[in-house]
Amino acid sequence: MIGLFLGEKDLPNEIIKKIEKKKLKYFIIDLTKNNKFKKNKNSFFINIGKFGEIIKLIKSKQCTKVIFAGNIIKPKISKLKLDLKGLFYIPRIVKASKKGDAAILKVLIKILSENKIKVIKLNTFNPELTLKKGIFTKIKPTLQEKEEIGKGIKTLKKINSYNHTQAVIIRDNKIVSRETRKGTKEMIKSIPKSKIKKGILIKLPKTKQDLRVDLPTIGIDTFKDSNKFGVKGIVIKSNQNIILNKEACIKYANRNKLFLIAV
Repeated sequence: MIGLFLGEKDLPNEIIKKIEKKKLKYFIIDLTKNNKFKKNKNSFFINIGKFGEIIKLIKSKQCTKVIFAGNIIKPKISKLKLDLKGLFYIPRIVKASKKGDAAILKVLIKILSENKIKVIKLNTFNPELTLKKGIFTKIKPTLQEKEEIGKGIKTLKKINSYNHTQAVIIRDNKIVSRETRKGTKEMIKSIPKSKIKKGILIKLPKTKQDLRVDLPTIGIDTFKDSNKFGVKGIVIKSNQNIILNKEACIKYANRNKLFLIAV
């Protein structure tokens, strides 16, 4: 039995499809804002502050392993409905919330571990959602572009040592934009075409990121936005970045002369 802590966006649906295809038993703890999985008979819509209820549910299912997937929105602490265990754990959640979403997830993982519940990698059953190292498009980067990518990766690693940035756009050896909490889409849209055109989008996991629960994700919209604003290539981390609708993304990239590299 696998427990699924599921949030927003498309990734959770991919996880469910694969688990059902493998005929594995599972249940969902729905952490979305509007009870997205209510039509699934295996779904439970539980406030994240009710730790007692959540842990009791997991143990009643004789479950020892869980997966976190999807965009889990940072809860408003003041509006959380707490049970007794929630009251016990809430000071740790409040402290972590000041550091950001990733810190909250780390605390949740620690709490589950204390209750003998293990969090496993979100792509455990979906290895096809990541890419091995290599170039996956007909268009290949030039030697100069490879050097530029190397510089961009080094710069991004320095940046994300200090904050939540997972992506940057580099052009002419200069970082022209960096991702904020609003995400990659807003980063691409926020700068003028003249500044972004012929730039390279690099999206990698943050330094010291917990790769069990927080893998950077791209999909067809990322490719469409990149093409619209003149980005010439996308770089991700092999075996770590999630790429949704992989075949469609690669076809789109080839059709629009973008390159895709996993480093």
